[in-house]
Amino acid sequence: YIEPGVPYVSMRLLPALMGVLTIPIMFLTLKASGCKTTTATMGAGLILFENGLVTQSRLILLDSPLVIFTALTIFAWTSFTNQHEQGPSKAFTPTWWFWLAFSGLSLGATVSVKWVGLFTIAWIGSLTLVQLWVLLGDTKTVTPRLWFKHFFARFFCLVVIPVSFYMSMFAIHFLCLVNPGDGDGFMSSEFQSTLNSKGMQDVPADVAFGSRVSIRHHNTQGGYLHSHSHMYPTGSKQQQITLYPHKDENNVWLLENQTQPVDLEGNEIKTPLAWDNIEPTLIEDGAVLKLYHVITDRRVHSHDHRPPVTDADWQNEVSAYGYEGFEGDANDLFKVEIVKHLSDGEVAKERLRTIETKFKLVHIMTGCVLFSHKVKLPDWGFEQQEVTCAKGGTLPNSIWYIESNDHPQLKEDAEKVNYRNPGFFGKFWELQKVMWTTNAGLVESHAWDSRPQSWPILRRGINFWGKDHRQIYLIGNPLIWWTSTVSVVVYLAFKALAVLRWQRGYKDYNNVPFKRFDYEVGTSVLGWALHWLPFFLMQRQLFLHHYFPALYFAIIALSQTYDFITARVSALGLRQRPVIGTAGAAIFLALSISIFYMYSPVAYGNAWTKTDCAKAKLFETWDWDCNTFYDSYSEYKTYERTISAAKPTGAAASPAVQFSQDEIPEAHVTDRVLTGEEKIEYRDEAGNILNEEQVKELEGKVSFSTRYETRTRLVDANGNEVYDGVANAEEESYAGTIAEGSNQETGGVEQDAANEQPASVNVNDDIEKEKSIEASTASAEPESDAGAATEKDEL
Repeated sequence: YIEPGVPYVSMRLLPALMGVLTIPIMFLTLKASGCKTTTATMGAGLILFENGLVTQSRLILLDSPLVIFTALTIFAWTSFTNQHEQGPSKAFTPTWWFWLAFSGLSLGATVSVKWVGLFTIAWIGSLTLVQLWVLLGDTKTVTPRLWFKHFFARFFCLVVIPVSFYMSMFAIHFLCLVNPGDGDGFMSSEFQSTLNSKGMQDVPADVAFGSRVSIRHHNTQGGYLHSHSHMYPTGSKQQQITLYPHKDENNVWLLENQTQPVDLEGNEIKTPLAWDNIEPTLIEDGAVLKLYHVITDRRVHSHDHRPPVTDADWQNEVSAYGYEGFEGDANDLFKVEIVKHLSDGEVAKERLRTIETKFKLVHIMTGCVLFSHKVKLPDWGFEQQEVTCAKGGTLPNSIWYIESNDHPQLKEDAEKVNYRNPGFFGKFWELQKVMWTTNAGLVESHAWDSRPQSWPILRRGINFWGKDHRQIYLIGNPLIWWTSTVSVVVYLAFKALAVLRWQRGYKDYNNVPFKRFDYEVGTSVLGWALHWLPFFLMQRQLFLHHYFPALYFAIIALSQTYDFITARVSALGLRQRPVIGTAGAAIFLALSISIFYMYSPVAYGNAWTKTDCAKAKLFETWDWDCNTFYDSYSEYKTYERTISAAKPTGAAASPAVQFSQDEIPEAHVTDRVLTGEEKIEYRDEAGNILNEEQVKELEGKVSFSTRYETRTRLVDANGNEVYDGVANAEEESYAGTIAEGSNQETGGVEQDAANEQPASVNVNDDIEKEKSIEASTASAEPESDAGAATEKDEL
């Protein structure tokens, strides 16, 4: 961990504690569902020794809170169901209300962690509808008045309470996070204006010729129309026009009329500042104007050149063209077209008003519209957003508005406006839409993604971390995963046969254990299905950890099935021999523990050998790299001693020994390591050294894992290096940072950058970046293979 002041220990402790508490919750849930203590203990043990759940609980991830709140919801609902099954006359007792309200509270907490909680709501909702349907058919004991009482009790506890809890979490969020951050670029200007240091003073409402304005894009995170004294490397090679996310003097434009004002003698006043000394002329819908860049004395210009990045026939380049004293040409002219249905107020629909008017700028000569989209320029454009002139571009990306406005002739008492405070509900709803859009946008392939059909059979995991010949790889306990999947399949086969026999007139449902098995295990399988099947409809990036809530339901189904076989169904004969059930649970748990131990090195990032790794790797799709590990555990001890010895001790250096000019001392060799040095080299899989340009080309396409080498340097008492052929020849082995975009054993797929990040909020860094193109060159650093797998993952 590198950032100072961040409570990493507490942040890791919370998911770890939640992972631990999930174990007793499983025990209590199974007991509440009627399972024997032996079965409940076995089920809790399966949670304890499930490698995937252990791995995700040890890291700062959302899955551990999601699983525990899902578990609490299941436990609370199971307990409420027990109260409900005592009959309508036993309803509305304090215990009945407690478990129903606790179910709603747990639902709110689950959906507040991730929107996967919506699947849990669907599960509770389905079971609630079944309960209400049965009550509706009980005409003997349930009156209409009593039925509506049941309905409104459930509506309050299972709808009002979860929604209130969910919204209260966002209220706390808004109260705590009052400063700008990396994510505020996703939000609207109105939302951002509520953050500290993001607000602005009231500005004049009316916009006139001669006004100095900043113009913001309406759709793509509200960047400013911007120019700077750097040229396009292609096309016209004129000055760049971009969209820039921060307030800056290069965002200031002076609005000129298509014709200049005249003096008292009827002569045109050529300077752009001519409008400063005359009565303001307000800009109305349909006006033709020029946008003059105050800092560089150039005007927004478009012509029949293709943009540098979006090389499409329907897109024209937009540049800043001209020089001081130049009057401009026809390609500088743009027509203002107000978008009336988006503008706020009747006046704003007739003439330009700051903030209130939304408008398009139509190029007079070509008919294209000033346009921007989520395409970033390369390093020569400082990764700012591309601005073009589009013929037939989408409406949202062609809309602009004025944020700041200043004119020397506007009086102090002129009407002023500011952003409207959206209030809590406005901010809440906007954030929900941004969350939805951002999640839906995660559609690019990722090196460690997987599809839902592979999850129940555990075909692939996620590589989280690798360093020092160790690795953390998210993979489940195969025995637990596969047997839980088998239990689901067994129930589905049972249900199909039961329905077939019921249609043929068999009275199987008169048998109480048969009926209880169908309902109890069926309830768990329904939860499994509702937490797994919806992922097939999603085109976004998906990973193995999305299966954890469904896995929890499957383990419950497995435990319930085992309990019915060994303790509830008398026809099998095991009910009369409880020792067999106990022994079976113990054996199954012992096998789970042994397999947990086998895969624990990649759960904890512990030492592992290539041989043990190869034995544990059942499928090639389990794509951790066994070559990462040493051949023997003794090599880890040697490596740790080497690293420990290479660290500076802080001891004072020995005084230098003085010799006369005629004395030549013999080399005095010491076996102590005096200093530790570190050098980073980038190599490909074949061991070839990569230069800086090659590393830059690989950035974002591959990941870099760290390898180390130990090199012994023999020195004399003066610190001079003494050459020793044997030592230098035997100890030297290549190492460094190796580019690995795939599994070195199987040659997997490249790692793609999947998430588009909001604009940076570090203004100083961006300004420095504009000052020198060289300053924008970044070197690759070793990082986690699966960093993007856990970022921005609200779902």
